[in-house]
Amino acid sequence: MLSRTRRAWRRFAEARPAVAEFALFTGISMAMTVLQLALMPVLKWVFGLTPLVDTAFQVLGVNTNADGSTFYVFDYAAGALPEGGGGLAYFLAVQITLAIAQIINFFLQRNVTFKSDTNVWRAAAWYAFAYVVITFAAAWLQGFYKAPIYRWMIDRWGSTGEAGADVVTMIINALISFVVFFPILKIIFRKVPAEPAAPATTPARAGAGAR
Repeated sequence: MLSRTRRAWRRFAEARPAVAEFALFTGISMAMTVLQLALMPVLKWVFGLTPLVDTAFQVLGVNTNADGSTFYVFDYAAGALPEGGGGLAYFLAVQITLAIAQIINFFLQRNVTFKSDTNVWRAAAWYAFAYVVITFAAAWLQGFYKAPIYRWMIDRWGSTGEAGADVVTMIINALISFVVFFPILKIIFRKVPAEPAAPATTPARAGAGAR
C-alpha cells in the first residue's frame, strides 16, 4: 500500500511538479502550524509562572493610538491578559515557538519540498532575513487584533476563551507566514542548473587516413 502510494505520488509529481511542490509546501506548513498550536500554550504557561509576565516589553513606538497612547510594533504591556499584554513572558512564548517551528520548516521545505542544492548557509541567511521582516510585519499587525480578540473571548469564556485566543492569534500568524513565505522560498531554495554534458568524441580508427 505504501509503495503504491509512493509510486502514485512520484507519477503525479513528474506530471505536475508545480502543483506537487505547492501541495508539499502546504502540508508542511500545516504541520508547523499544529506544532505551534501545541507548543505555544505550554511555553506561555511556563513563562506565565515567572515574574516576566509583569515585565513590560513595548518597543518601536511608531504611531499614536486614538486614545493618545503610543502604538508599539512589539506591544506586550505588563500584566496578565486581557488587562495587560502578557508582558515579556508572552513575547518569549510567541517568539520561541515561532523560532522552533521556522528552524524545522527551513530544513523540511529545503530538502523535501524544493529539493534545493544551493549553498545551505546562504539559503539560511536569506531565510533568517525573511523571517525577521515577516516577524516585524506580523507583530505590527498583531497590535490591531490581539487585544480585542483576547478581551472578547476571555470576557465570554474565561480561561477557555484565553486558550481559544491563543489558537486564533497563532493561526493568524501562521496564515501570514504561509502567504508570504511561498514566493520567497521559491527564490531562496533554487536548484543549481545541471551542467550540460560534454559531447562524446568518436575515437579515430587505427590507421585512418593511411593510403
